[in-house]
Amino acid sequence: MTQPLLRKVAEDARAAARVVAKVAPGTRALALEEIAGAIKARAAEILAANARDVAAAETAGLAPAMIDRLRLDAPRLAGLTRAVAEIAAAPDIVGRVERPEVRPNGLAISRVRIPLGVVLMIYEARPNVTTDAAALCLKAGNACILRGGREASESNRALLGAVHAGLRAAGLPETCVQLVPVTDREAIAELVKLEDLIDLCIPRGGEGLIRFVTENARVPVIKHYKGVCHIYVHAAADQDKALEIIANAKIPKPSACNAVETVLIDKEIAADFVPKLVAALSPKVELRGDAAAQRYGGDKVRAATEDDWHAEYLDWILALRVVDGFDAAIAHIETYGSDHTESILTKDEAVAERFLREVGSSTVIVNASTRFADGGELGLGAEIGISTTRLHAYGPMGAEGLTTTKFVVRGNGQVRS
Repeated sequence: MTQPLLRKVAEDARAAARVVAKVAPGTRALALEEIAGAIKARAAEILAANARDVAAAETAGLAPAMIDRLRLDAPRLAGLTRAVAEIAAAPDIVGRVERPEVRPNGLAISRVRIPLGVVLMIYEARPNVTTDAAALCLKAGNACILRGGREASESNRALLGAVHAGLRAAGLPETCVQLVPVTDREAIAELVKLEDLIDLCIPRGGEGLIRFVTENARVPVIKHYKGVCHIYVHAAADQDKALEIIANAKIPKPSACNAVETVLIDKEIAADFVPKLVAALSPKVELRGDAAAQRYGGDKVRAATEDDWHAEYLDWILALRVVDGFDAAIAHIETYGSDHTESILTKDEAVAERFLREVGSSTVIVNASTRFADGGELGLGAEIGISTTRLHAYGPMGAEGLTTTKFVVRGNGQVRS
């Protein structure tokens, strides 16, 4: 029976959270620096472990997009190391004073950043999450429990070894970061009910996993179900730049949640632009379009169905729709979007500002790829997840999103009448 084991993991995390929250910022930074060094020193071991995971995934017939998420190579591992080092070097968050004021009665009021406590991270074939989550949680003074997918089990254990080496070097308990030793769904259901020990759960993976977590959880959950990201090519777009941006947003990493899934094309330029886009993307990308996109794109554009507008493909598939101007583009995003990321391509500054103002998604972009909706690219060092629910964070979450604030009140004898 796993319940006593899982409760022990959570109890150890709670005890470790009290330790890491109280140490000096320099100690947390040292731990992160040591973790970065340990990843670099153990690169051969980590890559060998990942190669075993990838081989097993290929034998099991996992989808190419899932295998791409799983795979580590020397550049990707260097990116993990760099992200941890950047988080270590970032200004400390814990203890930061915000919104100080003195009330008319003389009370000095401020809000001070404090850790959340214990963060449960549930994820699938993304070994980079192991180090990103560990580093961000430590930076924010939290302990974390990691439940990775079985397809990345060897990679996760090897990376955890580097994390524990860094913690030991800084004098922090290894239980600050733990990897759940079981990977079945029942273990998840048990963990997300431990509301007395776990303060927040962040699931990263497919919609099925996230819905399972949400339906079973008693602890707060940060989530996004889908990344149905849009690019709107406005009539005043620079078409050459638009082709480059769309290709970047889809081709290099279609398995990413910030990859574009639907391109909306203003009807004013559709006859000219759609053939260019088809030539730029095919045959690498399968294109599915509405009647107008099919008319302009020819036999290289398949007929789209209603399901295509809702789809997060996570593959080299892209939906195309010709829209009757700005308002129609906004209406499509409001109907089919997932509050993740939307981009407009235009040289009209007034239209761009209106897009930024009217689109309510967690990341809105002008004249750039949707792939920039990422914690590292947005200056967070790394991200622990992307929230498309407005409480308590919205969009890519870094270390600050893993803290909250408490009120600090200083008086000199005031009493309330």
